[in-house]
Amino acid sequence: MINRHPEAQVFNSIFIAGIAGKRFDISIKNGRFSSIAGSAPDYDQPADPGTDLWISPGVIDLHTHLAWTDFDHADQLKRGSHELEVMQAQAFEATLRTGVTTARDAGGILPSTVRHLVRHYGQPLRVQTSSDMLGAADARGIRHLEKRMAGIFDTGAGWIKIMATGGLGAAAEQVLDPNFSEEEFAFIVRHAHANHKKVLVHTWGGVTVDWSIHAGVESIEHGMFLSGDQAGRLAEARIALVPTTSIYRIAADPHGVLALNPVICDRAERAAEAHSRAIGYAKSAGVRLGLGTDYATPALHGYNLQELDTLMEYGLTREEAWHSATGGAAEILGSGNELGRIAEGYIADAVIWDADPYRAPNADTLRKSIVSVITGMKEAELM
Repeated sequence: MINRHPEAQVFNSIFIAGIAGKRFDISIKNGRFSSIAGSAPDYDQPADPGTDLWISPGVIDLHTHLAWTDFDHADQLKRGSHELEVMQAQAFEATLRTGVTTARDAGGILPSTVRHLVRHYGQPLRVQTSSDMLGAADARGIRHLEKRMAGIFDTGAGWIKIMATGGLGAAAEQVLDPNFSEEEFAFIVRHAHANHKKVLVHTWGGVTVDWSIHAGVESIEHGMFLSGDQAGRLAEARIALVPTTSIYRIAADPHGVLALNPVICDRAERAAEAHSRAIGYAKSAGVRLGLGTDYATPALHGYNLQELDTLMEYGLTREEAWHSATGGAAEILGSGNELGRIAEGYIADAVIWDADPYRAPNADTLRKSIVSVITGMKEAELM
């Protein structure tokens, strides 16, 4: 199912997802799209779902946790190192199997672990990392933060993640309270950029969104209590929003796969209710939106396409949702010149489907229509 770095492959008379009524002949050489041309007129005939194929760019998940095996970190600490490694390799495999070819890990996995999993388990998932998260325990002044960030830089991570507010574990009346002082927050962003690192900010809303805009971070995550004014300023600053909508719906269900306690479920339900308004503000303002799932644990890895469903339920068109998972996500990563499109010269990260993915009624149907996943880069190039 995973087609690794095809040195030569040709698809004749294939549809490109999102381009209706036109077939293409597509060639791949050395893991990149080498030619894309319209098929001869003889092939311009109605699609036959029984025999036709569609190709789309590989999906990009901008917010996942590939190293996490348990919702409660204390449970993960009870597992042995080999068990954790096997479960993390399975997370890579499940993520690839669902059509995600690139992921940004939002804290938890080290670049060295990514290299090990790619090399020893043969799972060619492209992963950008933040290694660790700067949170409330790090609000101990500039000197402490400088030392902490030096440790993260040493891992080789390309991103710095700031836990600017609490999350599901915070009391409702405190969830927008900043974890850092404004001075500490500004230092983290400034110091990250000075060391050529990008910054993603976990924030549910409030003043830390304003700080993020002023400091010029690359993306804010979640943002369910985003205001209309803040959305306008995010758009002006070209700062992306990665809302991670579906995880809060999942967490709100006390009988769902996470089966959380009622207090957490209630907080998640209120967060989910707010998310649709935030998406509306962001869409109206023209904020760059990226797909991210915030998925962790074996119950969630491999179901990443559910985020497309929720984004559309919250107001994005199908085209907008897919763009947030492909070309738009690639631009947020800084890889828009080589990822996220079916275009000549681009890395051949792609998904082959046996039905039009733009017509799938839901993520479950979409997932079942995957024929194969193509990863263009050699495994050595991903490490």
